[in-house]
Amino acid sequence: MNETKQTDPRVKSNGGPFLNVIVIFSGLAALTTGQMFILQKYLDYDHLPSPYVIAIVVYWLFVAILLTIFIQGRFKQKYQRPMEELAAGTRKVAEGDFSVYIPPRHLPAKWDAIDVIFADFNVMVEELGSIETLKTDFFSNVSHEIKTPLSVIQNYAEALKLDTTSPEQKESYLETIIDSSARLANLITNLLKLNKLEKQTLQPVPDPYDLCRQLTDCALNYEEWWSTKEIEFIAEIDDYATIEADASLLELVWNNLLSNAIKFSEPGGTVTMTQTSTANQVIVSITDSGCGMSDDTLKHMFDKFYQGDSSHATEGNGLGLALVLRILQLMGGTIAATSKLHQGTTMTVRLPLQHNINK
Repeated sequence: MNETKQTDPRVKSNGGPFLNVIVIFSGLAALTTGQMFILQKYLDYDHLPSPYVIAIVVYWLFVAILLTIFIQGRFKQKYQRPMEELAAGTRKVAEGDFSVYIPPRHLPAKWDAIDVIFADFNVMVEELGSIETLKTDFFSNVSHEIKTPLSVIQNYAEALKLDTTSPEQKESYLETIIDSSARLANLITNLLKLNKLEKQTLQPVPDPYDLCRQLTDCALNYEEWWSTKEIEFIAEIDDYATIEADASLLELVWNNLLSNAIKFSEPGGTVTMTQTSTANQVIVSITDSGCGMSDDTLKHMFDKFYQGDSSHATEGNGLGLALVLRILQLMGGTIAATSKLHQGTTMTVRLPLQHNINK
């Protein structure tokens, strides 16, 4: 980096060399005076020639100047320049440039405190850059997800105003407007819930309840859907299993997983929900016979707005699994997925039987 660019206009004083010369000279003079007091029995100060005194003063002044030059040079090389480089880097980051990188001055085996600061600074900038990218992608995705149903609503509402639109077409257009409105409302609801969960303004309220009854009720809510698609739904659950958790939040988990399983299963396929219990946890698995996922999709499936299969882009907004993951994290639970392309997917949730909420 250019040194002139490193100079911060807010820095008004660097400590002039003249002041340093005076300080060092005063220190040397004090040392000389102390030495004379120690040797005063052996030296006749009253008869010292004036040239000798002047020579001592000039000598120590010369030494003071040399020490000042040496100390300032070492200080500038070891501390001032690295700090100016760090200051220049932080200025760029403050201006929104996250490509800044300050290389350490030594090999890792010989790092000093400045090298450690540089390394931590580089890690910080990299993390900030990642967060900025995620934020940009997030707003881009939100804008797209909101714009799409709004465009559909606007276009079909304008079509309804045309005199040439038949009653059958109007009925179809109204259904499309209602579906798009519901999709938009669902997106906003999920965004608000996810935001509250991540900021921990929405805290789980654990109470003992029967998980098996909840799983049954959630599954029955989708009976009309799986019947319409002629999907065989299989439930293998216990008669009763009590857990201590927030029932309303876990209902969101089961609804998201069940709707995904039915959504991505082809007509005539199979969806299986199983539940088992151990001494300290309950395990719920939901398996579908749908299109499955690739390894890359599995890695990103819990990212906000991520949709591995673009052909299903109009059927969701990519927030459901992100919401599921955050809820289970707060409950002290886990979720794992196994899948193969064209062979279906299994989502497995593990929950502690006792109250164990993570912050």
